[in-house]
Amino acid sequence: MTLVSRIAAVALAVTAAQGAWADKLPLGTISNYLNDLKTVDGTFTQINDDGSVDTGNIYIKRPGKMRFEYNAPNTALVVVSANAVYIADSKSNQPPETYPLRRTPLSLILARNVNLGAANMVVGHDFDGTATVVTAQDPEHPEYGNIQMKFTENPVQLRQWVINDDGGGQTTVVLGEVKVGGNLPNRLFNRP
Repeated sequence: MTLVSRIAAVALAVTAAQGAWADKLPLGTISNYLNDLKTVDGTFTQINDDGSVDTGNIYIKRPGKMRFEYNAPNTALVVVSANAVYIADSKSNQPPETYPLRRTPLSLILARNVNLGAANMVVGHDFDGTATVVTAQDPEHPEYGNIQMKFTENPVQLRQWVINDDGGGQTTVVLGEVKVGGNLPNRLFNRP
């Protein structure tokens, strides 16, 4: 069994244990959960488009801020702040790559007001037997890609997302142990 398939099996087992007898969560409940979510501090596992796996720490401060600190050997740092996504590599002498946040599906969950009931935003809303799966896109720019999010209930919790980007790539982020709430200093989200 490969590392990727082991991680996927563990993620499914955790999700199954948390939502074994659940039904599909309503979009309004998920929107309220995201709007009430202010800070997240925890670990993540990322499965990249090429099948490689990275781990690290994630920090979210809504609205509009996110930070991915990768564990070695990956030397990248991804910071979302000031309506932009910055990707820096400490091994590179180049300035960080910068992308407008609005051109990425992450903008949908980092928005000040998440309304999954908006016309043409949600293109999929299912229950996979263990979690509610919501696929959302920018209704004005579906060409920017989409985000597929998995939520468990009791309590409602975001457990995973898959970014399907405008170039046809796919990146999966599985959240590990996370602390919701608390104070995260703004300096975490300074441009690298």
